[in-house]
Amino acid sequence: MANAREIQGRMKSIKDTMKITNAMYMVSSSKLQKARRELNNTKPYFSMIQDSLAKLLQEAPEAGGAYFDRREHKEGAERMAGYLVITADKGLAGAYNHNVIKLAQTIALNDEADMLFVVGQLGRHYFEKKDIPIDIHFNYTAQSPTMNRARHIATRLIELFLEEKIDDLYVIYTKTVNSMTVEAVSKKVLPLQHEDIKTLENDLVEHYEGAAFIPDANTVFEIIVPDYITGFVYGALVESFCSEHNSRMIAMQNATDSAQKMLRELSIQYNRARQASITQEITEVVSGSRFNSE
Repeated sequence: MANAREIQGRMKSIKDTMKITNAMYMVSSSKLQKARRELNNTKPYFSMIQDSLAKLLQEAPEAGGAYFDRREHKEGAERMAGYLVITADKGLAGAYNHNVIKLAQTIALNDEADMLFVVGQLGRHYFEKKDIPIDIHFNYTAQSPTMNRARHIATRLIELFLEEKIDDLYVIYTKTVNSMTVEAVSKKVLPLQHEDIKTLENDLVEHYEGAAFIPDANTVFEIIVPDYITGFVYGALVESFCSEHNSRMIAMQNATDSAQKMLRELSIQYNRARQASITQEITEVVSGSRFNSE
């Protein structure tokens, strides 16, 4: 059994670790709230874009043919898929990075001909270590996602699709299901699906009915679509960022709870060791007193 001084040293070490886990919890909580505010602030804009596309398709169903091209003449190994995988830059977030990388390996890396695009240092390091080629390194930090980053990523991926270097584009990211659960998901972005572009009942867009599109509906559609896809990429970046910090908050809370449990157990051990030490001292004093009296 460890003596009282050794137990005190362990307790001090655990308390110091608890200070770190509590600080990381608070930092993640603050960043999570900020990211959610920024996402909510952009939702009206991208809702307007989606409504505009939906109304435009109602007026001119033939618009945007290039973005809806499913290239059905390509089958099997002829089709080239592109996968944008969004990971974190740091660990200490539970199974967050493991889940998204596992999903990517399951659905995205079965064909050597597919193209892989990665955001986040941990994802880049993992695939490089496994000798899995990354076609484009989007060397942006996964922290504090911005619209400029999302626009650059979306523009590059749209170019690859229109140039027919990829036939399908998927985004693999993590979304928050609730305050305790995050889920790695894969969403198909291109080609666009008519059924995915639905009106969200925006009053301003109602004025589009019977409107004339200048110079024509297809040109208007092609100008709006990049912003629509940028909005999806930005949403995926923010969702992943929120999920990362949500996972880190849960991991830090679990670590703090475990540390508190260990402290309670060590406190009991310390009291026992201290009691044993006091009992031993009393015994020695009594024994010495008897010896002197004899």
